Amino acid sequence: MKIHFIGIGGIGLSGLARFLHHEGYSVKGSDIAQTPLIAQLRREGIEVAVPQQASNIRGDEDLVIYSAAIKPNNPELQAARAKGIRTLSRREALPLVLGGKRVFAVAGAHGKSTTSAILASILQEANAIIGAESKEFGSNVRYRGSELLVFEADESDGSFLETNPYCAIVTNAEPEHMEFYGHDLERFHEAYERFLQTAKIRVINDGDPFLRRLDMEAIRLDPRRDIRIKGHLLKDDEPYIRFELRDFGEFEVWGFGEHIALDASLAILAAMNEVGLEEIRANLRHYRGIKKRFDIVEKRDNFILIDDYAHHPTEIEATLTSVLEYAKLKGIQEITIIWQPHKYSRLLDNLDRFVECFGSGVRLVILPVWAAGEEPVEIDFPTLFQRYGPIFADRIKRVHDRLQLLKSSQVIEELRSGIVVGFGAGDITYQLRGLK
Repeated sequence: MKIHFIGIGGIGLSGLARFLHHEGYSVKGSDIAQTPLIAQLRREGIEVAVPQQASNIRGDEDLVIYSAAIKPNNPELQAARAKGIRTLSRREALPLVLGGKRVFAVAGAHGKSTTSAILASILQEANAIIGAESKEFGSNVRYRGSELLVFEADESDGSFLETNPYCAIVTNAEPEHMEFYGHDLERFHEAYERFLQTAKIRVINDGDPFLRRLDMEAIRLDPRRDIRIKGHLLKDDEPYIRFELRDFGEFEVWGFGEHIALDASLAILAAMNEVGLEEIRANLRHYRGIKKRFDIVEKRDNFILIDDYAHHPTEIEATLTSVLEYAKLKGIQEITIIWQPHKYSRLLDNLDRFVECFGSGVRLVILPVWAAGEEPVEIDFPTLFQRYGPIFADRIKRVHDRLQLLKSSQVIEELRSGIVVGFGAGDITYQLRGLK
């Protein structure tokens, strides 16, 4: 079967394309701009056209799959439909990709990429499609040719309802992407309940208020009672957390913060029907973190640069706790946060919490909002965030051993010491790496 992917450069659609390429399908795609991910897809033998245009649809395609970001007037989508080629959204295509697999589907507002990657590390014989690049296998896809598949399930467009999970794992059900659910909390929660009901095995974070109330059979993890943090440590200058889980003994996993222990514990409980405890303990050593989550981009004696995908107050608070622990062990006191707000809708839905989430004792740099296609909304950042005395910059620029903060194309400050953390789901990751 010949399949064309419109928007193949996104982390979600690239995962499906890579997996089907491994499965033997003839795969090609397109996107609007060149990116490092597109370059990697080409190295893997997948043809990618840039930019998107009607001529990329040749007419011999059996199927066109398009990302959630693609609008009805997209020239390739229109060309495919005009030629009578079957078209499916990413959500509609999931049964094709996941069919015939025993799927371990991980969902939740926060922590699902980390939990998925840890679970993939534990289940070494499983395929994996996750929403981030695992540092263990250097991709968002690992192919083993197995019937077992670890899959990061997405609630943002309701597509997790199409994953047909054998095992459903939910890290939390905090309201997020509420615009898709018409800002209807009951509808949002009902979707999570339906997702869990489709699974034979369910593993849930019982510390989440909504999940705790669900009347269904499940493996329930109570973080307060079931997890005991034993300590944070540096091994070969890499961050690790040691914890005990119930009466199963001690585990050690890459990363800092109680949220990492929670994610690892959910993965452990989900894997226990597949592999033994000692194998789980050993396989956890394979996990080395994921790109853009507490991702240490540069590390020198007096300067550490961290890239983190956190774009919600809960995620920012959790990562900051980890950063403070890391700073303590490294003996560093100076911490600078560079925040690129992501989407006006998320800002407005969580504005009070964003104002509070950066804590105290840190310097805050605020970049322009990454709108992700949304219409701009006037937000008085200087007044709302005045307690931090923030620096407002248009962008950042990586120059050798430092970061430059630019305003109106002028360098207003240079950062070359302490811990610098970039937060956001926009293009800040490329700015931090000097790729943009």
